[in-house]
Amino acid sequence: MSTTKHLRIVLLAVILLLVAAPSVTRAKTRVILDTDMVVLYDDGVALMMLANQPDIDLLGVTIVSGNTWVADGAAFTLGQLELLNRPDVPVAMGVRYPLRPSRYENIQLERKMFGSKSNYIGCFSASPPASYIDAYRAEFASDPTIKPVDDHAVTFLIDTIKANPHQVTVLAIGPCTNLAIAIRISPEIIPLIKSVVYMGGAFDVPGNTTPAAEFNFWFDPEAAKICLRAPFPDQLIVPLDVCEKYHFNKNIFDRITAPDTSIARMFKKKYGPRFAKDPAYTRLVWDTVAAAVVIDPTLITAQQKRYVDVNSDYGLDYGRSLSYKIKGPPGTQKARILFSIHEKKFWNLMTNLLTH
Repeated sequence: MSTTKHLRIVLLAVILLLVAAPSVTRAKTRVILDTDMVVLYDDGVALMMLANQPDIDLLGVTIVSGNTWVADGAAFTLGQLELLNRPDVPVAMGVRYPLRPSRYENIQLERKMFGSKSNYIGCFSASPPASYIDAYRAEFASDPTIKPVDDHAVTFLIDTIKANPHQVTVLAIGPCTNLAIAIRISPEIIPLIKSVVYMGGAFDVPGNTTPAAEFNFWFDPEAAKICLRAPFPDQLIVPLDVCEKYHFNKNIFDRITAPDTSIARMFKKKYGPRFAKDPAYTRLVWDTVAAAVVIDPTLITAQQKRYVDVNSDYGLDYGRSLSYKIKGPPGTQKARILFSIHEKKFWNLMTNLLTH
């Protein structure tokens, strides 16, 4: 073989390797899920989607109070990770109360003073369980086979972000208390975070907990304000403006429960009686929209960049999301606000990840 021909073959081989390399070595999206976990919809399904997506490196789940107390959220997370056979995913328990002192103790007085739109106030309506083990036993009628890590969720966030600079997406689908405290303790992690994606807020639509406020931002407005005003490299907010457009229904239920899997059986147990009683029953899926656009950003069909803020004045507008198209008050940052997604692709992504 001539030297020239040999060089051509070597060059061709190198080119083929370079062309193939991206599909072989494509980096996974590294995610920390910060959540006030419930069973299945909606936090639990978001967890399942992330855990079952091969292109997602789920670095851990940090638990905050909101829908549920931290102990409940930890128990529900552990149970669903066991169901998914993902004991490798660390679970770190976080902050129990919102930043405003005595908010839990004064919540009924607050509701009388400021009004309400919904009777739902999450964990504020119940006393905290004695431990995550007690909460696990109450929900799953057994003892957990995995347990939370020893690190506090705030410490876990700080250490994991520092260990993976510019690579971590924090998916905050509960109140922002854990993340707010983390960036106050260690502000040096702010530029090290790749992106923060929130499920929270209501910008051009009314709130769902009060006429002014969406639940996650209402639960801890001070924490949401701290986070939205932090100069993260990228912030995407998934508010009620987009979440209230898409509803889980019997057609989606039937698709998820068609195979005989542990996920299908859990869905049948929780939602089967609802659909048997009322086939027209629907429900919103909030956090799963946020998880979906982290998994596949091409789902996004409409978003706007605005300066954003949260009203933390203790009054009728407590927890209201604020946005400014031109220039916000001093200290506000620009964020992307999601307004619509490709609905068919969204449901296909969800059902595929829950049935494969």
